[in-house]
Amino acid sequence: MVNLRRQLAARAPALVRRLSTEVKAAEPLKQDDTLYRRLSKLGKIKGMVASTINEYIREGRIVGKADLGKCVRELRKYKRYDQALEIMEWMEFRKFNFGYKDYAIRLDLIAKVKGIAEAEFYFSHLPASARVQCTHGALLNSYCVEKMTDKALDLFDKMVKENMINVPLPFNNLMTLYLRSGQPEKVVSLYEDMKKMNIRPDTVTHNLLMNSYSHLNDIEGVERVFEEMKLENWKQCDWTTYSNLAAIYTKGGYQEKAKLALKNLEERMGAHDREAYHFLISLYAGISDLDNVHRVWKLLKSTMKVVTNRSYLVMFQALGNLNDIEGMKKCFTEWESVCCSYDLMLLNAVIGPYLKHDMLEEAESALERATKKTKGPFLRQLEMFMVFHLKKGQIQQALEIMEMITSKVENDEWRFKPHTIGRFLDYFKQKGDVSSAEEFYKLMKKINCVDSSLYVSLLEIYAGAGQTMVDMRARIKRDGVEMSEEIERLLASVCPE
Repeated sequence: MVNLRRQLAARAPALVRRLSTEVKAAEPLKQDDTLYRRLSKLGKIKGMVASTINEYIREGRIVGKADLGKCVRELRKYKRYDQALEIMEWMEFRKFNFGYKDYAIRLDLIAKVKGIAEAEFYFSHLPASARVQCTHGALLNSYCVEKMTDKALDLFDKMVKENMINVPLPFNNLMTLYLRSGQPEKVVSLYEDMKKMNIRPDTVTHNLLMNSYSHLNDIEGVERVFEEMKLENWKQCDWTTYSNLAAIYTKGGYQEKAKLALKNLEERMGAHDREAYHFLISLYAGISDLDNVHRVWKLLKSTMKVVTNRSYLVMFQALGNLNDIEGMKKCFTEWESVCCSYDLMLLNAVIGPYLKHDMLEEAESALERATKKTKGPFLRQLEMFMVFHLKKGQIQQALEIMEMITSKVENDEWRFKPHTIGRFLDYFKQKGDVSSAEEFYKLMKKINCVDSSLYVSLLEIYAGAGQTMVDMRARIKRDGVEMSEEIERLLASVCPE
């Protein structure tokens, strides 16, 4: 493959032409033609679920509630919430009967996709008979996820008064909220309240309690909870307990204790528990144990009938973090030869380490092969190359890739990360490069990303270079940017009246 830098310098890169044209001729991947497979192939495309299901049915296939429920579960597992919600909306349109748990799942998806206000509206318009423990619990969980502490506590109190809390899940939700809000001490207090209500903690409760003590730097507290857990109900000490313990020990620098916890994890896990293998690989990577990462990977492959994209992703990330680039390259080549659904997340997981180690040709080659297997527009991948050149001080190449990205963006669907924007602007300030800064401004305007902070930086670049722009004030007004005191101050030198 021709070097991307030379392609960019010629301003007619072959790779980009392929990104624009070859995707239309991407070869279909052979796979079992299930409804979930079809839905998973949609990627992150929104609004296509209903037509996909309808087409599947028109082909003479039967789709029942159980089939759709399985698709919803899988899509939620992989955080494809938009499409999971579209399935439930299709089901409602087709008059499927919803049970209480269906209402709860839909409420959770609405909160994730459309926001809390829409979730509250949906909850308030449920039949009174459907506003039960699980739907209240779904709303409580949504409040906790969004760290809306006051609303979460109010709803929790209501559930207590109406005798809706007889399982540990609502307590676990609040404990998670406190941990995420930096209040681990409140988890301990909540645990005491739970015992007073005679609600038996589950494995998740104990794991959260151990994490709270970890955040309080109380390793003895962590171990005390673990010992209590073994005494009260040793069956609750499943592999997730040892996984949690290993992560805590690793974070605290207790390497030997972490290794022992991982050994116990492996003894406790089921032979066909895919998620346990994933945690083992990641946790062994966390203690820089490359040999065991490879050993567990071989064990996973020999045990599982199918090695999923998720499993490969976990392995790529582990090898990348351990700088085993050759091992990652070999594993990636293996995945490319067997994958039945090309996931760009896996491509990202290898391009990053390649570029980190200045292996530009390998990264380009991986992207080129991807263009033959799946559709673009490859915005995230192009951004990774852009940042690579930016870090190298190759500003022109970075700008040209940025131009490619902005030419593919539709409906304001893409935003560059703030630190990436900042890196461009810092370079322009340091070099006093007004011309490149203006080119950058035009590209940002193209994707509707011009704001007051961008203008402040642009004006600082002009001022630092000792240059003026007679129509800068008018341009700011045309762009609908509010005049701040800082902008006015800078305009005094850049665009004197």
